[in-house]
Amino acid sequence: MGLIVSPSAEQEVYARWLDWGTRIGLAAVVATFLAYALGIAEPLVPPERLPELWSLPVERYVALTGAPTGWGWLGLIGKGEPLCLLGIALMSSVTLVCYLRLVVALVRSGSRLSAGIAIAQVVVLLAATSSLLAGGH
Repeated sequence: MGLIVSPSAEQEVYARWLDWGTRIGLAAVVATFLAYALGIAEPLVPPERLPELWSLPVERYVALTGAPTGWGWLGLIGKGEPLCLLGIALMSSVTLVCYLRLVVALVRSGSRLSAGIAIAQVVVLLAATSSLLAGGH
């Protein structure tokens, strides 16, 4: 006979938020890609130019296309390619949002050590997202 372990209330909260966040994130990725692919959002780089540009070093590609670097894509969110990045950014932020919700649940339950670990995870995720750990780039 196997041991059956029920998930804790905090695990269920995290799983529920992860489920919904993933669904919303995936819908955002699909919607933003369709807006780009169907021409609803004007592309930053005309698709017919892409084959000639793909083989270039990134510095040359950026110089020829005016493509943003770092967080610069936010300023061009109305263009197709940066709009696609928005969908990816939303999908990528699901874990962070789930951890933030988990911190609330852990604090409410009185699990201070677990809440502290979850807060540390949030700090690491935010540091990684902010490019603080980029190593001089």
